[in-house]
Amino acid sequence: QVQLVESGGGLVPAGGSLRLSCAASGRTFSTYGMGWFRQAPGKEREFVATISRSGPMTYYADSVKGRFTISRDNAKNTVYLQMNSLKPEDTALYYCAATTWSGTVTTNKLYGYWGQGTQVTVSS
Repeated sequence: QVQLVESGGGLVPAGGSLRLSCAASGRTFSTYGMGWFRQAPGKEREFVATISRSGPMTYYADSVKGRFTISRDNAKNTVYLQMNSLKPEDTALYYCAATTWSGTVTTNKLYGYWGQGTQVTVSS
């Protein structure tokens, strides 16, 4: 089992940057694929980015490709989401999630562990 705690959200003007962090408990972090999802008010939770267990494989939603970068540090039990060139439509509650499935996983139903979320607000 793994517990996840996100941090790094905040209010930023359009065009700005933020780096989200997700700290995981336990000593088996490297056995989980990790993902970031987001949910805006009135909308369904959507996939943002994912990274495989050892980190060589990543995959992004088209809406963030080229602007966001997911990475992980297995020694620190932490996954990151670097967000650049932020847009008002990126405003949402961002969730970190862990999956036992291998490869890059984009379906939220395949993630068994979730954090509480961190709010990102981009002003126009």
